[in-house]
Amino acid sequence: MKPIKKEIFRAYDIRGIVDVDFDPEWVETFGKACGTYFRKQGIRRVAVGHDCRHSSPIYQQSIIKGLTQTGVDVIFLNMVATPLFYFAVKFLNLQGGVMITASHNPKDFNGFKIWAHESTIHTDEILKIYEIMKSGDFLISEKLQGLATEMDIVPAYINHLTSGGKLPNPIKVVVDGGNGAAGEVCAEVLRKLGAEVIELYCEPDGDFPNHHPDPTVLENIADLKQKVIEENAHLGIGLDGDGDRIGVLDETGNIIYGDKLLAIFARDILKKHPGATIIGEVKCSYLLYEDIKKHGGKPIMWKTGHSLIKAKMKEEGALLAGEMSGHMFFADKYFGFDDAIYAAKRLVEIIAQNPQKPLSTYLNDWPQTVTTPEIRMQCPDKIKFEVIKKAQKYFRERYTIIDVDGVRIVFPDGWGLLRASNTQPVLVLRFEAANQERLEEIRKIIETPLKQWIKELS
Repeated sequence: MKPIKKEIFRAYDIRGIVDVDFDPEWVETFGKACGTYFRKQGIRRVAVGHDCRHSSPIYQQSIIKGLTQTGVDVIFLNMVATPLFYFAVKFLNLQGGVMITASHNPKDFNGFKIWAHESTIHTDEILKIYEIMKSGDFLISEKLQGLATEMDIVPAYINHLTSGGKLPNPIKVVVDGGNGAAGEVCAEVLRKLGAEVIELYCEPDGDFPNHHPDPTVLENIADLKQKVIEENAHLGIGLDGDGDRIGVLDETGNIIYGDKLLAIFARDILKKHPGATIIGEVKCSYLLYEDIKKHGGKPIMWKTGHSLIKAKMKEEGALLAGEMSGHMFFADKYFGFDDAIYAAKRLVEIIAQNPQKPLSTYLNDWPQTVTTPEIRMQCPDKIKFEVIKKAQKYFRERYTIIDVDGVRIVFPDGWGLLRASNTQPVLVLRFEAANQERLEEIRKIIETPLKQWIKELS
């Protein structure tokens, strides 16, 4: 069996490299640890699903074997997008489950997202599973093995998303599935709603032969952009490898970043629910928070991370949340988890209200600012959080900061963010300013000491 390494037990999930960090025996042992954790939580029935990676089907068999040895009953879904796994937990009134996926990571990766009670677990709860696994102290049930039952959740999911009726007007949409687990279902949902759908790379393929399955990176959506323009479509939708993140292109082929997409959804929800709480993460533009206020909502800036956002939504009773990375969470008319297919449905419904109005014009009233996309600076895992501590101390003494997640340095005419990624050995930066010259100045203020700290601590 592969060694049990603490570093692959990350903040929101477990993620590592196939045949380096995981093998079937490791996954079975991990299943016993999850089963023990579930039993201690009073959870006896769970769902298991997997994405389209080549290692995922055998990992499903292994994890079922481990879970059932602890007396936990398993409903296994086979290949599904992560939102369909979440839907199964809610729809079937289960209390837990394990989704086998490495999301948008390269094809040699795999991993596990764990649901317990209300949502996916994170941070200390994930470390509890590591401790159980490391100790080998499993609640093995010799007399009462759990039962494993197969279920196709796809029809119920499609029916749930399309039962509200057809679009008021026809629209044309290009869907790029990135050869992940969500493309075919997304295309089917939008067609059933009445959209004309042009499919691009919707067939699941664990080799991801056409492009890396991350639709928020410009080079990965070049084909989608070309197809949107070629087909004169209203919009383009890109999905990540496991379907919990959405990328959106307007009718001109330009990307709509997560904060702007969240603003479009927020305006729509606030028409019907004035005063609603809406959560954005620390990488979002200040214009988003101002826009939510302007349209009668209560904005909250919160930490990055799907599990952390879901927990905060529950705590605040928020109807909507979103991240720059394309995780969109709807508690309005839905379950509050991140679902790119459901987000695609909601966006298509908004556009279909007035298909003559181009998507590119929806936020024309926003002031013009200059922004960067997420910038990823390599930084070893072992020092990245120490770098952030140094940054918080340094910038707190000199500027106004927000330290809800990393450090966001606030200037009268812009801001810069520095935070440690919880999933990769990188620091994530983002900047916004009134003009390009000021943007470069802010970048220099932040990046100059940052590079020095990385050098000193490496």
